[in-house]
Amino acid sequence: MLSREGGIEIVVYELATRMSARRHKVVVYDRSNHYVAGDTEIDNRKEVDGVKIVPVWTVERRGFAAMTSSLSATWRTARSTADVVHIHAEGPAAMCGLVKLLGKKKNGEKKRVIVTVHGLDWQRAKWSGFASKYIKFGEKQAVKWADDIIVLSRGSQEYFSSTYGRKTVFIPNGVSRPEIVPAKLITDKFGLEKDSYLLFLGRIVPEKGEHYLIEAFKNVTTEKKLVIAGGASDSAEYMEKLKDMAVGDERIIFTGFVQRRALQELYSNAYLYVLPSDLEGMPLSLLEAMSFGNCCFVSDIPECTEVVEDKAIIFKKSDVEDLKEKLQAACDCPREVNRLKGEASDYICGKYKWDDVVERTLDLYRK
Repeated sequence: MLSREGGIEIVVYELATRMSARRHKVVVYDRSNHYVAGDTEIDNRKEVDGVKIVPVWTVERRGFAAMTSSLSATWRTARSTADVVHIHAEGPAAMCGLVKLLGKKKNGEKKRVIVTVHGLDWQRAKWSGFASKYIKFGEKQAVKWADDIIVLSRGSQEYFSSTYGRKTVFIPNGVSRPEIVPAKLITDKFGLEKDSYLLFLGRIVPEKGEHYLIEAFKNVTTEKKLVIAGGASDSAEYMEKLKDMAVGDERIIFTGFVQRRALQELYSNAYLYVLPSDLEGMPLSLLEAMSFGNCCFVSDIPECTEVVEDKAIIFKKSDVEDLKEKLQAACDCPREVNRLKGEASDYICGKYKWDDVVERTLDLYRK
């Protein structure tokens, strides 16, 4: 879906629209009647920035939506005139074999199939036993059928090499230099001003580690607030757990899903950004936070440390005490925070560029 609902959606939007601008014909197959998290408006657009949007049959039920939409999209792509089919995420990759078996180009050759693995999704806590096994099946189908597999981290590249003996192509995500804007909407709605809050922004799911952040922050002595921004993704129970944890601390604010101007203001005016994840692919929210010139706190998983190098504060994964101590130090002494703020944007915007990502992806298509 061409939205800001999550990292995969953002990647698809950036790739598709930039390829379209280069005069390639791009079609995105989208789950029908799919809401953006926290938004009540259904997007019925048939085209976005030159990209054709085709809704596909979907059973809107947890555990079935992704499977049924992938199956119907596979049928549509197999019958289409497309030269290349690019599948995003391990679950939809379960259909790789069908695309290769059923899909042919105009000249009778088989369609080229590319799979981007955004992370080892079968490890995510939100999935049930069946869903996890199905996603793992998708991973194996990608290994067997895909012409090329794109991974977003060196750790994932090593995983596919050691587990399957399969070569992959490392193409990280990108970022664009944003416009920094003053706080207005977030001041009116949430009482937030410049440097008055710590920010988490992303999906509300257990592997993102928001529960560590809330537990740590409740023991930090500061007048700054903690903003948890994002919508629940098949994890309403987890969201309720977080809200229960926050009871009694009026400094903790849940904004729900944010986009457009509100999103821009949250990134632009945060004192610091925190990503306490246990599991990631390549966190786009981290790239975005740094592009806005934020001092970032990240857990010491390779998918985060590869991105930030020495331009962020790193704490031990799942370690509430370590996170609390480092948050307290940052609130007490802004010197290091300000130093990292000054370096973040130039560093990240120089290291990760969407135009580079698009060109490297197109090279795989042409291969």
